[in-house]
Amino acid sequence: MSAINPLSANPANGAGDKKRKVICFSDFDGTIFMQDTGHVLFDSHGCGAERREELDEQIKTGERSFRDVSEEMWGSLRVPFDDGFKVMEKTLEIDPDFQKFHQYCINNSIPFNVISAGLKPILRKVLDTFLGEEESAHIKIVANDAQIAEDGSEWKPIWRHDTELGHDKALSVQEARKQAELLCDNGTIPLIVFIGDGVSDLPAAREADVLFARRGLRLEEYCQENNIAYTPFDTFADIQREIEGIRREDEEKTAGKGLPARFNPRANLWRRVSSQNRVPLYNPPVIPATIASASVATAQA
Repeated sequence: MSAINPLSANPANGAGDKKRKVICFSDFDGTIFMQDTGHVLFDSHGCGAERREELDEQIKTGERSFRDVSEEMWGSLRVPFDDGFKVMEKTLEIDPDFQKFHQYCINNSIPFNVISAGLKPILRKVLDTFLGEEESAHIKIVANDAQIAEDGSEWKPIWRHDTELGHDKALSVQEARKQAELLCDNGTIPLIVFIGDGVSDLPAAREADVLFARRGLRLEEYCQENNIAYTPFDTFADIQREIEGIRREDEEKTAGKGLPARFNPRANLWRRVSSQNRVPLYNPPVIPATIASASVATAQA
């Protein structure tokens, strides 16, 4: 299981930048892409839309876990990977402003990570196809793996965590936050941004300093029902404007030191550990420009 690298920004851009480290995590299905990659496959090559909707309802009512239902859905597929991908390539629509936002992240040394309840081989293939392999390589994917038979007779998720969701997004964000703090100077705390839309994003939603929820969908409803601070968005252009403003605000109020201006104490409870057990902070080595394009890690709704 590969670790998230909180410093995998583009060192050729923003070298010497004293602004606070910002790390973005984003869901994939329904967030970066408007459709759900799994649903596209299940409806065309698996259990079908009617059965999928029945299974989705079982998750909503609590009758069955997300992981249990997902195993039935993925297990219903009988199609080789490349053939299944053809229908995704025709059906999926990327957020119209995502690519511009991702370039903004690269240019400003903001690591961008996909964090998803989906399957990593599918997500990587989609990003490589829609963004191109060079740009896709800047995005780290934190998701479940998969065992897919060459003839398409078996699709089996390999779950990242032994939980009812299969991938504990909250734990993944916590791990990255801890890592990033260790790599920041003088105890400075990085700002964690999470972007999502749906039910599998709920645990991670509580872990972010700044939370963006796609307008009108389940994550926004959850935030409203549970009094969680969030910013609604329609496209990634909205997110870019907000982050630009947040970075200016943080620079004015904190000069990029100590706690972020938008610090979320609840999300940072992991830092309340005894001084005996705490790992000392250290200054990271300078990363040569020749190693530039390492990516950081970060959906399914």
